[in-house]
Amino acid sequence: MPDDAAAARDAAEEESAFSHPPVDPDAIASYGDHPDQVIDFYAPRGERAASGVPAPLVVLLHGGAWRAPYDRRHVTPFADFLARRGFAVANVEYRRGADGGGVGVDAVAGRWPDTFDDVAAAVDALPALVREALPQADARRMLLTGHSAGGHLALWAAARHVLPADAPWRTGRPAPLRGVVALAPIADFAVADKLDVCGGAARQLLGDGEEFAERQPYTDPAFLLPTGIATTLVQGRSDIVVPPAVAESYADAAAKAGEMVGLTLLEDVGHFPLIDPAADACAVVVEEIAQLAW
Repeated sequence: MPDDAAAARDAAEEESAFSHPPVDPDAIASYGDHPDQVIDFYAPRGERAASGVPAPLVVLLHGGAWRAPYDRRHVTPFADFLARRGFAVANVEYRRGADGGGVGVDAVAGRWPDTFDDVAAAVDALPALVREALPQADARRMLLTGHSAGGHLALWAAARHVLPADAPWRTGRPAPLRGVVALAPIADFAVADKLDVCGGAARQLLGDGEEFAERQPYTDPAFLLPTGIATTLVQGRSDIVVPPAVAESYADAAAKAGEMVGLTLLEDVGHFPLIDPAADACAVVVEEIAQLAW
């Protein structure tokens, strides 16, 4: 259990990250018939955008423990932050836990297999949607990023070519990505389950008992290595929501699989500053994205 000081700091960081008003997108497109199968697009702004050169496309997957109360709106200030630094941004919505399933950690985490169906479908649809909705973007320079549960989904989406052969989401070749920048990701389900991350969200996502073990090879990024795609993890050392041990375990698994994964550990930073435009950590995240995207 975190001590009182750590819990108070986490609460203050969360309040700051959620204090920014939502930012409306420049365009919205659907990739399916369900109301949650939508993508918000943010056009690049700033000096780089003024140059007329198509901008790298940052595909953003929000967190919230795959639970329905947490939708893409809470990361729209972060999407705007990226756009103001010259990136084109696709903020992806996806189906999460069933509606009416409680609030906070009492809400159900994820839908099986709908959450994974949606992320795969959204990534596959993006090149065509971008041409119509965001011509300022260069879909050939696409990078995935995501926070917390969204960091898990970003890592998973980049690893679809190494899924088991019978996985419905498997692709025949690696996605044409510049890389992945995963922010405090739930990147290793075994460690997350042991630490009871987000109230056991990973086990809720996959199902308890035998279902968890059966589905883990299809969903757990720590099982899906090596990917051959440049990957960086950004993690606050003071994160009590998704502790650093989760990212560190994924990085260790990657090394054992013969792949070097970058791990940037930020001192005195918790879970939420990574997506808070008012926090210094958010600027570090943008620099990590820029190193892979440009």
